[in-house]
Amino acid sequence: MDLRLLPSAGAALSPAQAAALRAAQKALAAKAATGTAAPGAASASPAAAQPGFGAALRAALQEVSAAQHRASELQNRVQMGDRSVSLEETMVAMQKAQIGFQTALHVRNRMMQAYTDVMNMQV
Repeated sequence: MDLRLLPSAGAALSPAQAAALRAAQKALAAKAATGTAAPGAASASPAAAQPGFGAALRAALQEVSAAQHRASELQNRVQMGDRSVSLEETMVAMQKAQIGFQTALHVRNRMMQAYTDVMNMQV
């Protein structure tokens, strides 16, 4: 579909243009679902080898969880009087866990805001 045929921002779409836009969206969605690349696009095989956003997010959340677990374990050992664990090491681990948690919280809030913005878009 030639994007030059679409009206400028703020102008209303004619019924024919709206139908053409919907057809183009359906065609792109079908291509994305089947995994075929659009003409002129790069091959999909290198992207398939890389982990997706979901896998990266899952790994980051697992790292945050591990940091929180380690900080909690060190804190318990210090409270029990274990001399092999220093207070400084424990405080650093607690700060790392807190920063990781705050970062994950901000990412979640940004994702929720983006989802809300997309859902409120007019088509």
